[in-house]
Amino acid sequence: MKPLGPIPAGFAAINGELAIGGKPASHWVEEAGRTPLFVYSRERIEQRFAELRAAMPERLKVNYAIKANSFGPVLSLVSTLADGLDIASGGELEMVRATGFDLSRVSFAGPGKRDEELKAAIEAGVTLNLESENEAQRAIAIGGELGVTPRMAVRVNPDFELKGSGMKMGGGAKPFGIDAERVPALIRRILDAGCDFRGLHIFTGSQALSAEAVIDMQAKVLDCAHRLAVEADTSIPKLNMGGGYGIPYFPGDKPLDITAVGEALEQRFAELPDTLSQSELFIELGRYLVGEAGVYLTRIVDRKDSYGETYLVTDGGLHHQLAASGNFGTVVRRNYPVAIASRFTAEPVEEANVVGCLCTPLDRLADKAHLPRAEVGDLVAVFCAGAYGASASPSAFLGQGPAEEMLV
Repeated sequence: MKPLGPIPAGFAAINGELAIGGKPASHWVEEAGRTPLFVYSRERIEQRFAELRAAMPERLKVNYAIKANSFGPVLSLVSTLADGLDIASGGELEMVRATGFDLSRVSFAGPGKRDEELKAAIEAGVTLNLESENEAQRAIAIGGELGVTPRMAVRVNPDFELKGSGMKMGGGAKPFGIDAERVPALIRRILDAGCDFRGLHIFTGSQALSAEAVIDMQAKVLDCAHRLAVEADTSIPKLNMGGGYGIPYFPGDKPLDITAVGEALEQRFAELPDTLSQSELFIELGRYLVGEAGVYLTRIVDRKDSYGETYLVTDGGLHHQLAASGNFGTVVRRNYPVAIASRFTAEPVEEANVVGCLCTPLDRLADKAHLPRAEVGDLVAVFCAGAYGASASPSAFLGQGPAEEMLV
């Protein structure tokens, strides 16, 4: 038997069935007209923002990385709660444009930006987080052709990383950002070209649950930004400190202590050097803001036994929940939080495997899980589905198509 990940606190039941947004899961399935279905809770997203702001220094601003969840209604909601939005493609720029969000509060990171993407961003007044000297040169040239002054920040690849992070984004050789030792020269080049220098972006890793590791990383980011500013002989208008705040997915995971993180930042902000004393200071978060607000609902279409093991076969799977299947950066597959939504309060009585409908053994949602007995027609809930579910899964695989999505 393999344990399941922890279900986020606060989920209740109505008549024994999982409730989301004050109504049973089956209500939302009926409203959607089919499964699979992602249901995102407006209340949980708003509550997460409120808790974060209460824990962080008042000076700190919060950006939302829309790659975590770019579903239109979710993006529209978050755009009213966040101080800025971070994008990673021209396609995401168009998603943000559709919300009516102030594009001067948008930053654009990611390696391999195409010339047409740079042009669209420069015309829109978006800040480019530059990933290379070549990208900087192309952006300067495009700005000249357009007669528009580009807004430019430099994404730094520092000589440190976020300890214990699920995915390393900085430290050592990386496709992301510019090695720290080369950053001062690029800053001078940007300034000499007459561009609008908007500061630094230092993102070192993601999905950290250790407050100690996050505090250490943020201290190093501030020190790094100060050192680079001194070497470039300039101040830093804005500093995107990255994020890395994780959520519990797996057995044994504990929530990040954001109170401790906020207290440590408050202390550091009280001692900032002149190079950062007037800077706008941001953190950039995605999954932490929306991940626990989402539930993926899929229906059991078959129940079968094979060599003594029970399989609950659903109409969903890895084409919508790549991460839950263990195929999105996980080395050793562990179970996400999963429940039989139709029998949410029932006691577990059997060991079962929950699998999807795809023709691949990789399509697994739960292995050897201790669950209530479930039958064909019952709904399965996969929790922590608000981030990197629909936005990061191969929905076209085997022609299955995307799941329904709704904000409730």
